Amino acid sequence: MKANREQTGVVFNIQKFSVNDGPGIRTVVFFKGCPLRCQWCSNPESQSTKVQILWDTKKCVHCLHCIDTCKQNAVREVNNEIHIDHKACIGCLECEQECPQNALKHEGDTKTVQQVLNIVKQDEVFYEESGGGITLSGGELLMQSEFACELLKACKEENIHTACETTGFASPDVFLKVIENIDYVLFDMKHWDTQKHKEYTGVENTLIKENIKQSIASGKTVLPRIPVIPGFNDSLHDAEMFSQQFKELGIQRVQLLPFHQFGENKYSLLNKEYAYRNTTALHKEDLIPYQNIFLAHGIEAFF
Repeated sequence: MKANREQTGVVFNIQKFSVNDGPGIRTVVFFKGCPLRCQWCSNPESQSTKVQILWDTKKCVHCLHCIDTCKQNAVREVNNEIHIDHKACIGCLECEQECPQNALKHEGDTKTVQQVLNIVKQDEVFYEESGGGITLSGGELLMQSEFACELLKACKEENIHTACETTGFASPDVFLKVIENIDYVLFDMKHWDTQKHKEYTGVENTLIKENIKQSIASGKTVLPRIPVIPGFNDSLHDAEMFSQQFKELGIQRVQLLPFHQFGENKYSLLNKEYAYRNTTALHKEDLIPYQNIFLAHGIEAFF
């Protein structure tokens, strides 16, 4: 059955010429919505499935026209700051359109499979030359499984290599259905311990562990990636336990992603608190002993 190219989904970014999200040159489609609430998340605007309004204090002149414009009473001023009630907001975008200083902008657009594909196909020549293609990221693509399935199916119809970056948090049935048309799986692994995983992400890792087993058993190319976060999973004991579990799964390569602060400013735009605001970023040289634990187990660990 051919892909339903009129299926819609909500995306918050389409990034071209990526070389860090799968083989070759890739176009990354960022899905909105994520079931995890990682305390260090660098894309907090991706967590909600809804279209969201962001407020930029540097551009705002506090004319308060946005408050007068909003018919849902979702905009208010608190301590000289503009706050958006994202539960009340219906995403009509009138406040953004009426703002005289462009201090408000939205994250998230509803697009059809064909609309996304039209953008992806603009760079087909680069995929062919580099062995690249499309990567579905987020957020979490599994939260919009129907949209993801139809988009992946359409890409296969166009002979475009497919990859995804996923937390793996979904029922095994949903997970296997989505990855059916995926060639390369970038699998985020947050923590080896179930309770620690839940404490810092809001969910347990039982489904995640099951689904990485399923992806390996299905014959997919799977690359686990560990975001190494201070105070969460950065100890040498954590590296040892990850290594042991990866050995049991037959995993031979893992990518280490040192903690960074690239998404810090987004929290203020969303009027959210950032748990890692004063935490120092990690660099490759900080993680050499961590990396060596994996290497000692015969697992290729790289940055």
